[in-house]
Amino acid sequence: MSLHSSYFQSLLLFCFSLILVIPLVSTTSSITKKETDEAALKAFKKIIHDPQGVLNSWNDSNHFCEWKGITCGRRHRRVTALDLNSRGLYGSLSPYIGNLSFLRDLNLQNNSFQGEIPPEFGRLFRLEVLHLRNNSVVGEIPSNLSRCSRLTSLRLGGNKLKGKIPLHFVSLSNLELLDLYDNNLIGGIPSFLGNLTSLKSLIIAWNSLLGGNIPDSLGQLRKLTVLSLDFNNLSGKVPSSLYNLSSLTDISMAINKLHGSLPPNLGLTLPNLIFFQLADNFFSGSIPVSLSNASELTDINLNVNYFSGKLSVDFGGMHHLRLLWVSLNNLGGREIDEMNFINSLVNCSELLELQIGANHFKGALPHSIANLSATLQLLAVGQNQLYGSIPPGIANLVNLYLLDLTDNQFTGSIPKEIGKLQNLNEMDLYGNQLSGKIPSSLGNLSLLLLLDLKDNRLSGVIPSSLGNLKNLERLDLSKNYISGTISEQILNLPDLSVSLNLSQNHLVGSLPRTIGSLKVLSNFFDVADNHLLGEIPNEIGFCSHLEHLYLKGNFFNGSIPSSMSSLRGLRKIDLSRNNLSGQIPKFLETLALENLNLSFNDLEGEVPIKGIFANASAISVVGNNRLCGGIIELRLPKCSNIDSKKKKVPRFIVLVSIASVVLGLIMVFSFIFCWFKKKRARQASEPMLKKTLLKVSYEMLRRATDGFSSTHLVGAGSFGSVYKGILDQGGSIVAVKVLNLHHQGGSKSFMAECKALRNIRHRNLVTVITSCSSIDFQGNDFKAIVYEFMENGSLEKWLHLVPTMEEEELEIQNLTLLHRLSIAIDVASAVDYLHHQCQEPILHCDLKPSNVLLDSDMTARVGDFGLVKFLPEVSNEIESSSIGVRGTIGYTAPEYGLGSEVSTHGDVYSYGILLLEMMTRKKPTDVMFEGDITLHNFARTALPDRVMEITDPVLINEDVAGNNHMMSQSKNIKMECVISMVRIGVACSMESPQERMSITHAISDLQSVRNILLQPTTTRFN
Repeated sequence: MSLHSSYFQSLLLFCFSLILVIPLVSTTSSITKKETDEAALKAFKKIIHDPQGVLNSWNDSNHFCEWKGITCGRRHRRVTALDLNSRGLYGSLSPYIGNLSFLRDLNLQNNSFQGEIPPEFGRLFRLEVLHLRNNSVVGEIPSNLSRCSRLTSLRLGGNKLKGKIPLHFVSLSNLELLDLYDNNLIGGIPSFLGNLTSLKSLIIAWNSLLGGNIPDSLGQLRKLTVLSLDFNNLSGKVPSSLYNLSSLTDISMAINKLHGSLPPNLGLTLPNLIFFQLADNFFSGSIPVSLSNASELTDINLNVNYFSGKLSVDFGGMHHLRLLWVSLNNLGGREIDEMNFINSLVNCSELLELQIGANHFKGALPHSIANLSATLQLLAVGQNQLYGSIPPGIANLVNLYLLDLTDNQFTGSIPKEIGKLQNLNEMDLYGNQLSGKIPSSLGNLSLLLLLDLKDNRLSGVIPSSLGNLKNLERLDLSKNYISGTISEQILNLPDLSVSLNLSQNHLVGSLPRTIGSLKVLSNFFDVADNHLLGEIPNEIGFCSHLEHLYLKGNFFNGSIPSSMSSLRGLRKIDLSRNNLSGQIPKFLETLALENLNLSFNDLEGEVPIKGIFANASAISVVGNNRLCGGIIELRLPKCSNIDSKKKKVPRFIVLVSIASVVLGLIMVFSFIFCWFKKKRARQASEPMLKKTLLKVSYEMLRRATDGFSSTHLVGAGSFGSVYKGILDQGGSIVAVKVLNLHHQGGSKSFMAECKALRNIRHRNLVTVITSCSSIDFQGNDFKAIVYEFMENGSLEKWLHLVPTMEEEELEIQNLTLLHRLSIAIDVASAVDYLHHQCQEPILHCDLKPSNVLLDSDMTARVGDFGLVKFLPEVSNEIESSSIGVRGTIGYTAPEYGLGSEVSTHGDVYSYGILLLEMMTRKKPTDVMFEGDITLHNFARTALPDRVMEITDPVLINEDVAGNNHMMSQSKNIKMECVISMVRIGVACSMESPQERMSITHAISDLQSVRNILLQPTTTRFN
């Protein structure tokens, strides 16, 4: 009994111990798991960069459940959500996130995370939402994500993922949204996706290597509302089962190789359609009439297919229709009423864009087009077989920014009422049979960027009112019957930057000298096949950006003007069939021409043999009977050596002639000396800047700058200081750069800058007035260069000046996007001039914002040539070492630090960094850039979707003034322009010199960006 009693007591003691210990163990376990969550979050933070300071709250002073972006459960105080969406974070994804075992929602999208998705994420068995969209994640999609069986939303789009969609995903039976948009996936669309019957959105567009057919199994997804398969190289037919998914609201299969026809009952089986896009495929057959039943449709894009027949859809019930795009098909049944569908569009009160161009529509344009919604912004009916007159009521569409009626058979005159379309940016009426005069009312279209009336039957003179189109960039009036002279108002259009084509008309008179005003005209100037006469004006040399010059088929006489030697951008010249005389100028050898036609003139003398003249297939000189020489392929007669046939002149005659010349020179120099001596006294009181400054003294510069006072100091650098000064009594303001001769290389910098500025002239380079090499009052060497003063200071000041100024000065902080774009083009033009248009190519070697100055018109001028290098110079170690690595830290090309020779690629790199600094407002030496993170990498990884996150906020928040359409779509337009500019900056600053974009290419691309900024593009499907 005692044994049993003892055993019983022991059992009671053991049970009592368990009662005490179990809660303790449980508590300890809970504490350990909470510490695991905290440790995992700290490990995550440790390997990422946080430029916005979002994670500053992640410290020991707060419980981790109170950290920003963290949500914890109420009961266990474990992390259930980690949401750091759009926070500017970059770095790698930490595998320790896999230790957050209670995590249900992980949202890191719209950041810059790199590396692979850690396989440890597969341990998050409670995970329901995983959003990593719009990062830079690479590698394959981990198959063990299939262990997260509770997933309902998986967003991995906008990354760099590769490989196939994992087969194991078949187990994700709860998945409602699968987003793999814009990656590099391959292997086709797996059929097992049809087993994920909970799917509502399947977005796998823009995986161009995906390929294959659309599996029929997708027709099992009865809950599917969004199906996005764009740009996937898909082929075959669309499974008929997909057309029976009545839940579908969005179908997008554009830019593939799909074919077949649409089912006649499409609108009945898909009554809930909102977005319907099949553009750029091979679909054929008719557009189903039943589409009328899908009354909720807002966007219809069937462009670029083979649809045919009559467009019989009644759009009248689609009250929310915004876009109807059916261009580039074979539509048009050639029936009398085939344009009646326009009548049904009158009820679409939200219609923005109507594109029916490049089809076979035939008939008159219904007058009901005047009753379309006033919201209409784009009307494109070009390249059809429409006839009759243009309805005057089209002027009711007051919000139109694009009107395209090209390549039809319209007759009659251009309605003067079109002048009421105040928002019009582009008007294309070319390729019709329009007659009569060009209405002067077109001069009221103040926002017009493009006016194309070519290939019609227009007559009369060019109305002077077109000179009011101050924003016009392209004007084409060619192939008409226009008479009279070329209006000087046309040649004074300030923004005519792309092309001016007046060819094949009946224009008379001379070419006005105001042609020199076309300083920004870049593509072509064409007045061929008219009745123009007189000499080609010298002012044509001011058209410095011109690439194509066509003056053929006129009555121009005289010689080819020497001023054309400054047109360094010319690629094609046609001066044929005129009355030009004289010799062929030698400067044509130095231009980078691709084609030169001088045929059928009256030119004489020897034909050059270098440059374009070395390519017989690229030049034509036939019909000039007094030419000789040239390359053998031209088959011209040899030039006779007249000098060798001259008789020898007697020796005494030579001696007498020499003596006479010497005596004459002595008399001339004596006269000049006396005249100069008298004139010097008269010039003493004249303003210094009204004559050529040959010499200034130290004393003059000291007085001009008030003794080089600090109050006159504009800026300072390693090689010297710049002062603002008033050089004479006339009040001429100048900038005086005083060289620091105590700095190693200072004297060499002065000599290099003087040599560089001696012979170069360009609107985007600082203008040098004079230099001074003297001694100061202490007997020390003194060297200075005097420049034209730039009123708006440096680009550095505009970008980074600390806001401690007066209120009006704070305005300089807000450089608009257009300002920055213009400055970027100006600087690139200066670099292109130095590299390719100087007699001796010049390398600047120190491009940076402080060396870019802005004049009163905000035109950028590149300055500071202290580190300049001339390409023909032979490399010299001693000379190079006296200055060290050329450039400034952050802007210097990486190859210079490895001892490479300087080259044009180095300047392009500096330019790329400067452009990125302009867009991000971050210096390349910013503290955030360390290790592998540079300004270049920072911008490159943001392309394209996250560029707006790194862009200067001033650009994002600015308003686009002066254009109602751009105001309404400014966000999209600015985004497109900003992305393009950042892309150019990245392309110019590639690490490898050979991979960098050429400066000439950069100018061309930036000018295209400028065209986009000033001419909004049409709405795009995403």
